[in-house]
Amino acid sequence: MSFKKPFKLDDNFTGMSFDITEPHAAKAEDGRITVEQGLAIVLNQLKALGRRPRTIESYDYIFTKFIESSEIEYVDELNAELFYHYIESLDVALSTKLIRVKTIKAVLSRMLQNKLIAYNFWEGVQVSVDKSVKESAEENDLMLLLNLIDKTTFVGYRDACAILLIYRTGLRLNTIGQLRESHVNFDTLELILDGRIMKGRDMLKLPIDHQVADNLRQLIKANDEVRSFKGTNNDYLFITARGDSIINNEIHTNVISKQLSKYAKEYGLKNISAHAIRRAFAKRLLNQGASVPLISKALGHKDLSTTTRYLHLDADEVSNNLRDYL
Repeated sequence: MSFKKPFKLDDNFTGMSFDITEPHAAKAEDGRITVEQGLAIVLNQLKALGRRPRTIESYDYIFTKFIESSEIEYVDELNAELFYHYIESLDVALSTKLIRVKTIKAVLSRMLQNKLIAYNFWEGVQVSVDKSVKESAEENDLMLLLNLIDKTTFVGYRDACAILLIYRTGLRLNTIGQLRESHVNFDTLELILDGRIMKGRDMLKLPIDHQVADNLRQLIKANDEVRSFKGTNNDYLFITARGDSIINNEIHTNVISKQLSKYAKEYGLKNISAHAIRRAFAKRLLNQGASVPLISKALGHKDLSTTTRYLHLDADEVSNNLRDYL
């Protein structure tokens, strides 16, 4: 199997279930509701809203750890002092601590909505985290990487297609792993992404250029050969050399992520990861004059603050950009 299509970066950018009944907590004999019962109500509601299993598992794990450390049994025993004590006891990185605090607050907020808690005692609980500037991938490094990858092999060609697609569309790696061949509209040169594969659950259309389209056409032909040889049956756009999905749900890994790490080490390249390439996509759009709301929509962000962190400029960039407006 041989692929000769060159990869360039300088071309112009052209089943959920719903429970309709209100959940009821089984109360103890004295009318009090246990924390375990309250958490069950919240998790059942998240399932009904179509939240991903991994998200629900994370909520369950983090909140259960909080309750275990607090050594309480009933919802009405929860208070700010217990929350602060738990935060202080955590021996983890500040960023990890922030994630746990936000998760616990989310569960408590749902308990408040269900009138299991009298008031939001956690409102003033904050964890300060220094948000350092996360660098994006450099276009020169991406160009070098696409030249170094052996695209005469199926794996190399697939990886090159994934890298270029992330850089041109800003897609998340998890979405890349869930793409079906039917998501590509070669007539309109678009990716038509339904909410089931998007993190924010919103349908999204993203343009692709002729180069990306041609590469994906060739990838689909290669996929057919691999699936035929391996005897697999699926319509994923990106598959392994065995013909399977590139996502391993059991251990939460993605083949492309591993490949990017391998290439970074093998070729001595910095900031070669899916997130870094997504940031490069965002910075490229910004440099070409795209508005932050447009970039936010393309990235699939629910909150503009997330997008501004993606576009976080260092001190020199701020100074140089502001000079144009003096």
